[in-house]
Amino acid sequence: MDAFWIILTGVLVASSCGLLGCFLLLRKMTMVGDAISHAVLPGIVIAYLISGSINNVPMLVGAAIFGVIVTVLIEMLSKRGGLQEDAAIGVSFTALFAIGVILISFLAGSVDLDQDCVLYGEIAYVPLDVWEWNGVEMGPAATWMLGGNLLLVIAFILFGYKGLKLTSFDPVYATSIGVSVNLWHYALMGAVSMTTVFSFESVGAIMVVAFLVGPAAIAYLLTEKLSIMLALSVVAGVIAAIGGYYLALWLDGSIAGAMSAMIGIEFMLAFLFSPSQGILNKKKRLAV
Repeated sequence: MDAFWIILTGVLVASSCGLLGCFLLLRKMTMVGDAISHAVLPGIVIAYLISGSINNVPMLVGAAIFGVIVTVLIEMLSKRGGLQEDAAIGVSFTALFAIGVILISFLAGSVDLDQDCVLYGEIAYVPLDVWEWNGVEMGPAATWMLGGNLLLVIAFILFGYKGLKLTSFDPVYATSIGVSVNLWHYALMGAVSMTTVFSFESVGAIMVVAFLVGPAAIAYLLTEKLSIMLALSVVAGVIAAIGGYYLALWLDGSIAGAMSAMIGIEFMLAFLFSPSQGILNKKKRLAV
């Protein structure tokens, strides 16, 4: 039964991250997830200092607040400060991550709170934290939380599909017809922040970044239609979650690492054999 919950948790994270990753890829902002996963550290420490406990709820609230702060900071530096997007991301998350490390060193050294335990979760431990309702074990609390998050992500994309599509492909045209580019940008960044924060404690920051970038990149190589791209990103993520678990079982290694490695394998296959974008197929067409 533990295998079922671990795989299901991986599938939920992969689906949420894959859907949002498609829009990040189209906006050339795929590394925002990595920035958020590190920038939330000071929020976690401050939440501990205010609440005096390492309970999940205040930790998630503090992390979510700083997840939004880093996205606003990136936007300000890139749009108003004149920095390139990648430079703005690098400056923002390293500065906030450093602040978090300093806060831990000076203010939270007396408790079991460090950057490794709050940033790098282990998906194998998910079945240990069980949610009980009226005395009945309902399954891992993290899986239920991530399931709720996936429903919110799906609802957000269904509701905002037109706005997200317009502002991702042609922000100038979107502005000319009265669509608020900033509104949809911050709405997307809020959804990414929420998903990242909900996911990284359970599965680890590396796996979250892999699922934000990999499935979307794979789908991008396989289709030129957004709706199909969204569906393919979910399929790629689900295959990686299931295949990665059994790969880890076979190798007796890290489950999160194996799932991330599966994403890499899928990407290489798409990169080589994609009907329209694959390197090998391009060479065949040139030879003809």
